[in-house]
Amino acid sequence: MTVSLHRLYSFRRCPYAMRARLAIVLAELKVELREIVLKNKPAQMLAISPKGTVPVLELVETDGSSRRVIEESRDILQWALEQHDPQAVLDVEPASAQALIEQNDNEFKHWLDRYKYSDRYPELSQLEYRERGEVFLQVLETLLAKHRYLLGDTISSADIGIMPFVRQFAHVDQEVFYQLPYPHLQQWLGDWLQHPAFQQVMVKLPAWQEGDPLVVFPINSDF
Repeated sequence: MTVSLHRLYSFRRCPYAMRARLAIVLAELKVELREIVLKNKPAQMLAISPKGTVPVLELVETDGSSRRVIEESRDILQWALEQHDPQAVLDVEPASAQALIEQNDNEFKHWLDRYKYSDRYPELSQLEYRERGEVFLQVLETLLAKHRYLLGDTISSADIGIMPFVRQFAHVDQEVFYQLPYPHLQQWLGDWLQHPAFQQVMVKLPAWQEGDPLVVFPINSDF
């Protein structure tokens, strides 16, 4: 008997897509993963989500028909952990977690984009953009000085939702990042980058094309 899997359209390096994939891994779910190329988005994805951004999760009925489409990474995170939450991630300070993710998505991401692509935004220097992004990093550093994770000693949805963006910030200039006065944040990010769940999230896959064999994600769920 063939089992119909929900379908996740994703792009490996996108922090929003990382957030969704990480939630799926920690929820111990399995989905069909369709890795896309942003410059050549598959018609199947655009047909269900015309906005054309990833991630997109297509929930599938047992007969293979489409039931619902979830187009926002935060909603995919919430949905996945509502299905199964073995580490009780959603129970950790949910209001505080949502507030931190809001700040990440609406404030930090603004400065992150300008820091990463400063040549596109000549209004300020790259250093000035970095310093504006550091306002949020300072908030995270203060939290992580108290606990192993952002809101306690166990993983919260804030950790899942924010880590991919801190990673992207760090990767703009890793030498500079690790010289900044945020030792707890640097340790937290380093721990995440070595986490078996994140290793699953970052497995490289070829771009999906119609007719390709089904790719079940996570590829190897032993962690």
